[in-house]
Amino acid sequence: MTSIRNKIFSFKRILLIVGLTLFGLIWQLKAMAQEQPPRPISCSCTQNLSFGAFFQAISGGTVIIFPDGSRSVTGDVIQANLGFLYFPAIFEITANRGTLITVVNGSDVTLTGSNGGSMVMHIGTSLPGSPFITTVSPPTKTQVKVGGTLTVGTPLANPAGSYSGTFQVTFNQN
Repeated sequence: MTSIRNKIFSFKRILLIVGLTLFGLIWQLKAMAQEQPPRPISCSCTQNLSFGAFFQAISGGTVIIFPDGSRSVTGDVIQANLGFLYFPAIFEITANRGTLITVVNGSDVTLTGSNGGSMVMHIGTSLPGSPFITTVSPPTKTQVKVGGTLTVGTPLANPAGSYSGTFQVTFNQN
């Protein structure tokens, strides 16, 4: 009989130890809350797209600004370093961490020249590529760089001067 009581007492003690251990583990669990609700993203342009200085020969070509800030030309276009810098457009996005964002380029735009003429600009790719997921929380912002391709015609169609225009890029929160 004593042996059975000892076994029951030992069993109760084991149950008590296991119960206290489980209670301690449950007590130490961190309270988990629901993730932040989605909020509309906000965007601001902090740098305009610039193709810099270049010359065209007889037939023209293209000037390409890549999102990483590099520049390339095709055809009869000659790059010039006359103090006019070239760089991609930079947008700063404020969004909750983990927000999926898709970059949607607007249609091609016509840039008008200060001395007449016009050129067509095609909006290029973005860095980070689309779609992307934000990895920072507000107030920190995600930088998105956007390049473009400028189609340059002949010197008669595109006389030397400053060309300007407006393009659209849409940032969709998915």
